[in-house]
Amino acid sequence: MFVISILISLISCNKNDYEKVNRTDVEKYVESLKSNSYDSLNLPAFTYTDIPALLQYRNETQIITKFPHNPISSFYGTECTLGVYILWTIESIRAVSINSEFLIERFPSQNSILAQRNSEELVLVSDQTSQDIAAKAYYDWWENNRLKNYNEFKNLDPLKGTAYKWH
Repeated sequence: MFVISILISLISCNKNDYEKVNRTDVEKYVESLKSNSYDSLNLPAFTYTDIPALLQYRNETQIITKFPHNPISSFYGTECTLGVYILWTIESIRAVSINSEFLIERFPSQNSILAQRNSEELVLVSDQTSQDIAAKAYYDWWENNRLKNYNEFKNLDPLKGTAYKWH
């Protein structure tokens, strides 16, 4: 009877129920980042189904100070805007799904900071303009492709057409 109950409950779940659960997980993640109480050393194991909920926070400018850092990076940023960190979380989803060569655990790059793409030297950027451009790039990447199968566009770098890349 127990197994039958579980099967019935799983079958009766619709897409809206699943999205509601995902949205709740994203909301808990964001709230813990906002309150500087996120206590995991790693990024959450979100999937592409979480991207729409995460994108809602792409423009947030609140400074956060307690968040997971890539353990192999020699640069330790003590703060980040919430919006940029959320974009890096989305990049983590994409990097995991394509098995990126830059992936360390769930970290999609060295740090949650943007760098100038075509500079001969490493130039890190963390101003409002770079966040706005990256936020628009990720939003457009998702909105222009969301009706497709995720596997058809996961290899497209949202930042490719911008002056920025992840450090």
